[in-house]
Order: sequence, then C-alpha cells, then structure tokens
Amino acid sequence: MNNNQNVKFFIGDIPIYNPVMLAPMDGFTDLPFRTIAKSFGAGIVFSEFINGLDVLNNHPHLHQLTKFSESERVFAYQIFDDSPQRILDTALILQDKKPDFIDINMGCSAKNVSSRGAGAGLLKTPEKIKTIFQLLTSSLQIPITGKIRLGWDNDHLNYLEVAKILEDNGAAMITVHGRTKQQGYSGFADWKKITEVKRAVKIPVIANGDVLKVADIERIISETGCDGVMIGRAALKNPWIFSYKDKNQISKEEIWRVFNLHLHSMIEFYGVKTGLLLFRKHIRSYIDVTNLTREERTHLFNQKKPDRLISKAAAYLFE
Repeated sequence: MNNNQNVKFFIGDIPIYNPVMLAPMDGFTDLPFRTIAKSFGAGIVFSEFINGLDVLNNHPHLHQLTKFSESERVFAYQIFDDSPQRILDTALILQDKKPDFIDINMGCSAKNVSSRGAGAGLLKTPEKIKTIFQLLTSSLQIPITGKIRLGWDNDHLNYLEVAKILEDNGAAMITVHGRTKQQGYSGFADWKKITEVKRAVKIPVIANGDVLKVADIERIISETGCDGVMIGRAALKNPWIFSYKDKNQISKEEIWRVFNLHLHSMIEFYGVKTGLLLFRKHIRSYIDVTNLTREERTHLFNQKKPDRLISKAAAYLFE
C-alpha cells in the first residue's frame, strides 16, 4: 500500500506517487488510452484539452470528452479559452464532475487556438493569466494548475514572469514545455530554462519536452531538479514507459495484448464504426508499417470490421 514515504510531491493535498504523467493531447488522451497509461503506472492522467466554449454550449461530444473512471485517478481536466470568465464558468461546471484538479492550457501552439489568444496565446497577456488564476483559485474547491511554454518566441521569453504569476495567484503546480510557441514541436526543448523555473518557485514544477525513453526521465529530473515529468507523443508509441520500460523491451505478445485491449476499449467507448475510425491513428504505435507497401497500408488502415483488422494486424506483427 502507498504511504507518505513513497510520495514524490503533492498537488494541494493530493499525494503523487509516480512522478511520470501522461500529457493532455487533443484527439489522443481519451478514456480508452488514459486507462491504458494508468494501467502501466502513470502518476497523473489528463483529459484531452477541453474548449470552454464546448462546455458552455453543451457540445454533442462533450460527454465523451469529459467522461472518466475512478481507476484513472489522479485525473485532471485541462481547459483552454481566452476569456477569464468563460474559463471560470467552465471550471465550475467541470468541478461538479469530481476531477482531482483542473489544469489551464497556456501551451497549445496550434494556430486555431493560439491565434484567438487561448493556449500559448495567453502568454502574450500575463495580466489575463493573473486574472484567470485569481478567479479560479478563489472560486473552486479543488487545486488549479497550469501548463506553459517558454514564451511566444525567442524575443518574448516570459516563462519566469508567468511562473511567478501562477505561484503568486494560487497555482498548485506548473508544467513547463521547454519550447516557445513559435517552435511548436520543432528543434529541441530547453531543459535549462525549466531548471530556472524550478529554482524560481516553491510549488511543484513538471518538466515536459523531448522525453523519449526511460533514460530521458532520469536525465531530465537530474538536470532540472523538477518534481515530475510529463510525457506526450512518446507515450503514444510506448505506453509502457510509465512502467519504466522502453519499447524494445516489450515482447510482441505483450504489444498484441495491448493492441487488442485498446481496440476493444475504443469500440466499447465509441461504438464499432467510430471506434474503428478513431483507432486508425493508434495502429502505427503497435504495428511497424514502414516495410508495408502502400496497398498493404491502405488495406490495414481502412478495415471496417474489427475481426478483419485484428487478422491483418496479427499477420503483420508476427510475420
């Protein structure tokens, strides 16, 4: 059983035992994938990022976006919007669904998000960030955290200013992606700047960016002194990383087990047609398609019946 001697850090009064966590990723970190990540030990899992407008306007897919299971705890919703009042109204609605905490997205670099002043666009308006966290921390009963980038671009690196604003206005944790908005996912994450944030604040700091294998987890903690590590794209290819295993350590039989578990979970959650369609983007995580012909790839990715997809995938995995 967990005890306080095994606690790595706290988010408010919530103990975190495994400091390696699953990043929120739009279109990927739904309930089926979060459940898999959690089964391998992810210390925290986050929802896909949720548009405040979708919550307030009761988007038709909102139920699927916000549904989570008790087994996923520690679980957080991540919200994005450019309006402090809408963010507050959204957070109050989501709080009623009993997440462990709520995270504010200040790091999404997608043009359709950042150009409206949401996601990384908020980094341009530190005073708005201050207002958002003042409103949230004074109105909600659960911890509020934030995920940031280093700044809009290399000429506007305000990560230390934003980090202090978050801490001074009640944030319980900060995650830092070591790139600017302008970088997107190009170049390299600057871990040294994450170190600066860790030294500048007293609340937990989570490092994010370029953690691709188990050795990177140990290295980023050692180099930055961070309290935890958030893994995104690498976890899609290797959810076993939360058990501190690299993909080359995983047997084909285990890959096949999780392939089937994931596929059936998607079908159960979304229905056969939508579940199969949405599972397509995960196939490459389990099956190496690099040596398949274009015709073979097309045939694999366009199966409309689960049993046929399973049969084809098995042939390619175990050939």
